[in-house]
Amino acid sequence: MEFIPTVDSEKLSFASSTLVLPIVSTGNVAQLAVDLLIASRGLRRVGILDAQDLFSVTGAREDGETGVTTPLEIFGKEGGSFYVIQQRSPVLKARKEHFISSFLDFVQQQKFGSLLVLSGVDVSIRSDQQMQNPTYHYVPVKAPSLAAPLSSISTIVPPYSAPTQLDLPASGEHAQGQDSGVPFMPGSGLTRRLLSSLPPTLPAAALLEFVLEGDNRADAQMLASVVAKVLGLENVEWKEPSSWRQGLFGTPHDQTLFG
Repeated sequence: MEFIPTVDSEKLSFASSTLVLPIVSTGNVAQLAVDLLIASRGLRRVGILDAQDLFSVTGAREDGETGVTTPLEIFGKEGGSFYVIQQRSPVLKARKEHFISSFLDFVQQQKFGSLLVLSGVDVSIRSDQQMQNPTYHYVPVKAPSLAAPLSSISTIVPPYSAPTQLDLPASGEHAQGQDSGVPFMPGSGLTRRLLSSLPPTLPAAALLEFVLEGDNRADAQMLASVVAKVLGLENVEWKEPSSWRQGLFGTPHDQTLFG
């Protein structure tokens, strides 16, 4: 996956840092959480990733910045301990495997120290035991031991397991990843497929939040707060990006249409 830096590449190094990846999933809660991290931590765009595997989309940048947004961008601060990807459109159905393999190649080529995956999960299928918490973590069985900052994840939120009441056939989404032992994650998009494809040398974990479709701003702040704790970020004052006020739910209806 080609990476195009938008800042001085000589000052940009991802080595040993943590990469946060939001998966397009239920409620888009992962993307909203990343929006909050970008706005609240003052992260800026440091590069663009080749988005040939995604639906084409473009738009204006936040707060009138020059240029346009693209489907797959990286935000952070040069020399920072973590970077976040913002994914603005889903992966094309026929390009899922290529996207995952090229993305993981990029992670390894850039020598990221660890990967933190964010995803929404369908709240309507959770078990009784999962009513206690909205957010859970999952560490792939074959993943190497987690070092800081991801090593704290098990002390912050409980581990995820597949809802026990599900009686689904071993096909389609439910079958993907079974060989690697990754549990079923309803409504999580490519999360399970990605976790099943991780190289054995890459420390990785996932944060999963049970949500419904709708206004998920509060859910996003909850997920972002967990991410901040995992990354060791202190005293974060959450700030909603201006784009949320301007178009999160589309253009308001013209009230004169209703008399």
